[in-house]
Amino acid sequence: MPLTPVAIAVGSNVGNRQGHLDWAFAWLSARLANFRKSSLILTEPVDVPGHQAPYLNGAVTGSTMLAPEAVLAQLLELEHARGRVRAVPRAPRTLDLDLIFYGDLVLNAPALVLPHPRFRQRRFVLEPLAEIAPGWKDPVTGRTVAELLAALR
Repeated sequence: MPLTPVAIAVGSNVGNRQGHLDWAFAWLSARLANFRKSSLILTEPVDVPGHQAPYLNGAVTGSTMLAPEAVLAQLLELEHARGRVRAVPRAPRTLDLDLIFYGDLVLNAPALVLPHPRFRQRRFVLEPLAEIAPGWKDPVTGRTVAELLAALR
């Protein structure tokens, strides 16, 4: 299977946010070819229940030989390994890893939607991703990450 480029959003708002993200970066960098990571930004929670602490957010890109479902499974395992509990939707998270792009694949399956369905409306995803992959084209809209970020601003 050939290498496929992937983009992953990362975030944390529980405990040692920097530590959780550094751990994820180390794990991902050891498994993704052409690994790149963005700077981290501090953002207020969006569409969450009750009061939550601010998030530390970033993005990574790289290439993998894994199928998209296998990438998702590994991301979920990483979240679990760092203590993420999925008791209620949009709860605080020790580690949040979202598969934003898997090459130019468009997929609408029960367990996985690609590109990520809400990334176009989220500055905390687009801003870090634009730092490391501004020319990456959204296969649905045909617009680059940089163009999507500019439109959001």
